[in-house]
Amino acid sequence: MRRLWLIFAQAVTISVAVLFVLNTLKPEWLRGATPASVIAILEAPSTGERTPATGSYAQAAQQSMPAVVHIFTSKAGRSQRHPLFDDPLFRHFFGERPGNSPNQRESGLGSGVIVSPDGYVLTNNHVIETADAIEVALNDGRKYPAQLIGRDPETDLAVLRVNTGGQLPAITLSASDSLSVGDVVLAIGNPFGVGQTVTMGIVSALGRSQLGINTFENYIQTDAAINPGNSGGALVDSAGHLVGINTAIYSRSGGSLGIGFAIPVSIARNVLTQIVSTGEVIRGWVGVEIQDLTPELAESFGFADARGTLIAGVLRGSPAERAGIRPGDVLIELDGAAVRDPKTMLDMVAALPPGREATFRIRRGGQEIELGVEIGRRPTPQPSR
Repeated sequence: MRRLWLIFAQAVTISVAVLFVLNTLKPEWLRGATPASVIAILEAPSTGERTPATGSYAQAAQQSMPAVVHIFTSKAGRSQRHPLFDDPLFRHFFGERPGNSPNQRESGLGSGVIVSPDGYVLTNNHVIETADAIEVALNDGRKYPAQLIGRDPETDLAVLRVNTGGQLPAITLSASDSLSVGDVVLAIGNPFGVGQTVTMGIVSALGRSQLGINTFENYIQTDAAINPGNSGGALVDSAGHLVGINTAIYSRSGGSLGIGFAIPVSIARNVLTQIVSTGEVIRGWVGVEIQDLTPELAESFGFADARGTLIAGVLRGSPAERAGIRPGDVLIELDGAAVRDPKTMLDMVAALPPGREATFRIRRGGQEIELGVEIGRRPTPQPSR
């Protein structure tokens, strides 16, 4: 009996030892292979080419983005210097303070749109107005110095040229009358310097004026997000065609509140053509100060209606004074076309070539008379420095 118990104990000991070794070296032999968890998922078949999602504007963005550039400007400036820094005793104890040099360079940024494969770029005048050095960065990262060809402060547009030695991707300009309220538009630019960005919205209104931004105003209003740095960038339609140049926003905080303004492509095309041809924009001018003729003013002047626009002042020596126009006259027609308000009159005169004689039909007292006015050349505003 003792011998059997000894054999049993030895067999158990050997079995335990074998199990220990197997559990240490080959645990899977004891537990067996645990099957991996399987998740059932559905995948679209790979076609090798991405199909745009329904309602996507990716094609319009991809078509126009290469033509939108970043503009970096710099100018020499003088920083504010505290009078103590010029005190010899102060400088004896504290020395010259770095960072308080009177000669520093100020930098700025904005956007622009390549409108010709030859390197012509449209942007806002306020982006480059005071710059003495301009650099343009293309969508692919290449950077080139830019030459200022000309600018038009009264529409806030400027034309630059970049010489790359080759052809550049140019945007396609839309037809002048192709936009309607409610159309989808994309704003492309470099907001806050973060890099090229595309935002989407609709055309909220057309023909916005009397905003006090520029002399000649006929803005596209959009709720596409436009922020600092977007100035001079492209506003494109759903086909990727340029419909406007982003230029201003209404904001109380500096960021987008859903009210942005763009210069229509019709104005941009006219300014571009004139600047490339002559280096400047030439407009007609007669030298009068004008204002709305309200019903109250019309009644005070003894007029039966409030047609036309009131001549509030006449510049001495101007074409208007030479033609006999006086303060208090009311302009009702210009070359047979009705004048409804000051903006209409300003646009009509500006469109006339200098040197041409135009017929002004005015009301003076109880009579209507016609005067021939030789159109002068509108003075070009000087840049602010």
